[in-house]
Parts: sequence; structure tokens; C-alpha cells
Amino acid sequence: VFGMSTTATTGAAALIVAAGRGTRLGAELPKQYVPLNGACALRRSIDLYLGEEGNSQLCVVIHADDADLYADAVGSLCDPRLMSPVLGGATRAASVRAGLEAFEGNAPEKILIHDAARPFMPREVIEVVITALDRSAGACAALPVVDALWDAEDGLAAEPVARDRLWRAQTPQGFRFAPILAAHRAHSGTGADDVAVAREAGMAVRFVTGSEAGYKITTGDDLARALRDTAH
Repeated sequence: VFGMSTTATTGAAALIVAAGRGTRLGAELPKQYVPLNGACALRRSIDLYLGEEGNSQLCVVIHADDADLYADAVGSLCDPRLMSPVLGGATRAASVRAGLEAFEGNAPEKILIHDAARPFMPREVIEVVITALDRSAGACAALPVVDALWDAEDGLAAEPVARDRLWRAQTPQGFRFAPILAAHRAHSGTGADDVAVAREAGMAVRFVTGSEAGYKITTGDDLARALRDTAH
């Protein structure tokens, strides 16, 4: 089931991060494995990236306790681009580093890092991220903040916060492979996402317009939305 391509690649590879516990959802299973009308979020994310012929290798980072859940999620899927899963670390950044290092023997030119809990990102957004890497070392799907923002004290409005330069980061976050691997190896492991790791290393990261459809399944309301979105 877990094949690995031996063909040299120069296109975009994908790394799907699925090692988290997703405790905020309050489900019995980690959120990436919760059934969504026939396929869990992780399987849907895998299918999203394998659905494009131009995408090369794909690796999934999983928790050490989730080998059986992962095997059930991928089922009979047999695609030579799907590598064996890699075990994650204590932090998200540590998990990404482990995943990136799995590509070293057959390093791609570009790599997309994607959260398993975002299974509905439109393919056209993914393509825009890949294209943006032709002119930048990094690119991130993101949405500009449009709501009014306030700093608050004990639940009371204090000061408004300017929003004209603020973006909500999504995934995929794409990078040229060699620089992002070096950035992760030099990183402390505390970065909230891969843009933070890249910027710490001095890499330029360009924001490209993401999609509200690419929401992250985090809360019960998100799960209810995902179930509605997969009901037809």
C-alpha cells in the first residue's frame, strides 16, 4: 500500500501533517480520522494532492499511536507517489522537520506543507501557491482580515487594532525544498507554522489568496460544517 517513487522529481511534492491530537474538537478520535461521510479528513487531503498528475511524491506525518488509524484511512490506496508514513515529533515544527527529512534521498524542487484538517482547499489555490514559488522562496495561501479587530482587557474592548496589513494564514504553505529544510533544522521547534520558521531564517514568503472553503476542522461547529459539505 505504501509505495515510494524512485523517479527523480523536479515538481511539487506534498507533506501532509497529521500528527496532532485535535483535543479541541472533543471527539473520540483525532480529528483527522473522524469519518466524514465515507472518508476522513486525512484521506480527503491525500486524495486532493494525489488527484493532480503534476504532483510528485506525497508523505504523511502521523502520531506514533496512529499507525492502525492511518492504515484504515488509506485503505487499498495504491499510488507510487505515496511514501511510507513518518512519525511526528513533540511539536508541529518537529513533525514537519521529520517529514521534510524523509524527502532528502529524492529531493523535490518545491514542497507544499498542508494540514490534514483542511481537506477542502480548492485545487486552484494549490496551483497558485505552486506557481508563486517560481518568484519567491515561500508562498502561503491566506485570507486578508476583514472584520474589525479589538484588543480587550477582561472581556472589555480596549483599543482597536489596525487590520489593513493582517492576513489569516491557511495551508498549503509552499517552499523551495532545500531552504525550508535548512530553516527547520536551524529552528527551535516552537514556530506556530512554517511561515514563522521560514521568516526566522530570512526567507521571503509571499501571500496568495486562499479560500474560505479551505477552513480547518478544529471545533464541533467546524465538524458539523464538514459533515454538511460531504453529505452530497
